[in-house]
Amino acid sequence: MRYASKTALVTLCGALVAGLLFSGCGKPKSAGPPPSGPPEVGVLTIQPQRVAVTTELSGRTSAYLVAEVRPQVSGIIEERRFTEGSDVKAGDVLYRIDAASYQAACDSAQAALARAKAALASAQAARTRAEANAVPRRLKAERYAELVAINAVAKQDADDATAAIKQSETEIQSADAAILAAEADIAGAEAALAASQINLARTKVTAPISGRIGTSAVTTGALVTANQSAALATIQQLSQVYVDVSESAANVLRLRQNLASGHLTQGGAGQAAVKLVLENGAAYPQEGILKFSDVTVQPGTGSVMLRTVFPNPELLLLPGMFVRAVVQEGENAQAILVPQRGVSRDAKGEAVALVVGAGEKVEARRLTIDRGIGDQWLVAEGLAAGDRVILEGLQRVRPGAPVKAVPFGSATGAPASLAPQPAAGK
Repeated sequence: MRYASKTALVTLCGALVAGLLFSGCGKPKSAGPPPSGPPEVGVLTIQPQRVAVTTELSGRTSAYLVAEVRPQVSGIIEERRFTEGSDVKAGDVLYRIDAASYQAACDSAQAALARAKAALASAQAARTRAEANAVPRRLKAERYAELVAINAVAKQDADDATAAIKQSETEIQSADAAILAAEADIAGAEAALAASQINLARTKVTAPISGRIGTSAVTTGALVTANQSAALATIQQLSQVYVDVSESAANVLRLRQNLASGHLTQGGAGQAAVKLVLENGAAYPQEGILKFSDVTVQPGTGSVMLRTVFPNPELLLLPGMFVRAVVQEGENAQAILVPQRGVSRDAKGEAVALVVGAGEKVEARRLTIDRGIGDQWLVAEGLAAGDRVILEGLQRVRPGAPVKAVPFGSATGAPASLAPQPAAGK
């Protein structure tokens, strides 16, 4: 019985194994991976474009005009006639200084001028009298000279007549001298009067320029002195503002070389347009101009100062603000732009792009990057018009491998080209 059970168990196991083998033989074998062709990559065909080449530089704003108000005469401040932080116009009275002593000096100068004019009138009258007396004396001397020749009058009488003529001439000369002295006194008195009137007018301290006035350094009752070192207040004209930025001398030299070679062109009247980016990142709505470039390189930094001018009608720009100026250097009519996603760095840190070259094989190109323009690189060397730069499928290819090039984004419906961004910067 035990032997029969073992035989039945062996027979059952053999039937199961045969069934499994039979079921396995009945299924078809799985097919292996189909043979694959070259990997597909998305490429962008490079075409030259006209772009504005700009440089972004940091700088600070400063007022277009700044005037420090100082007294030109000494005295006590009697009145302040402006509100701190308000706008004032040129000629507005800001302070009034006690004018009593200056008024007295002006009155004294006027009196001295009156005395000098009276002395002139007296000298002129004396000369008129001397001229009137000289006429009959001259006639008498002429008659006596004729009569003394025939002994009709005494010789002494003729001599007295001649002496009277000389006396008249002396009186006339003395009157002329008095007239000259009086005229000189008048000129001196007029100058003294003008000086006293100027000092009297300066007791009213006026605004030298139009603009916004700051805080007052003195109050009513304070003693001020002429031409003191401390300013009473400061006026700043903010309808326009300066933005002073620094550019490296090397970049200035490169720009001039590019302009001279024709690689860059400049339009307009020679004043480059400048845009401004505020501290909060917002773009300033008004456009400025590059006013001038300094001719001296700073020894410590190797940079050159550039001065730009911006209109400021809304007084949005205040002196001392930190801003970024975007200076337009020129236009590149044949610019080569490549998306930044298509450029990588090798072990040496050099920019490299993969392109589809002859025979539809991948080539590695080392690039010389000029600057970034939006999300693209401006390429100085390494790429030319018609080159096909690989932007998609970079992880599946290597230099020398064959690929199948398709327009960039064709598989995903994305645009086949990338347009250059309008802004440019270093």
